[in-house]
Amino acid sequence: MNTLTKFKWFWAWQDEKEEAWLAEMAKTGYHLESIGLPGQYIFHLGEPGNYVYRLDFQGLRAKDRDSYYQLFADAGWEHIGDMGGWVYFRHKLNGGEPPEIYSDLESKMGKYHRVVSYLVVFLPILIILVPRVADVEYFGPFRYILGLISAALLLLYSFAMIQLFRRIIQLRSKGL
Repeated sequence: MNTLTKFKWFWAWQDEKEEAWLAEMAKTGYHLESIGLPGQYIFHLGEPGNYVYRLDFQGLRAKDRDSYYQLFADAGWEHIGDMGGWVYFRHKLNGGEPPEIYSDLESKMGKYHRVVSYLVVFLPILIILVPRVADVEYFGPFRYILGLISAALLLLYSFAMIQLFRRIIQLRSKGL
């Protein structure tokens, strides 16, 4: 079987861009087979086709996973895989409007709310633990490097949260 591994990075708020890229890959005959590490996509070569890909974020909850997958299977969605709380689905496009996995904007905004809730867990670690590690004398000159890394992580975290809230506000404004 011909496979292709591609590395491409998408942020949580760029899920529609990721879905479009996966659909374009399918049009060239490369169909998503699995998702490895963050940013790693494994495709198999097949007949070019029109597929719609949709992503959902469910965190790491294993509860009710089977009924969740069955709900999508009943609606014609193929479960491709999971990665870091993200769930990947595919649906064959037979003309018309591409199907959605959300019936309303509130449900779609809920996906981003779940991502934010998931990220909030890491806030105490970034605010309390990381700067303290960087301040320990044991690390000597490396404490400055650790301090810079912790500051960069805090800035990246802040940027991600701002972008996610901007995405939620953008969706909310579509609903008005």
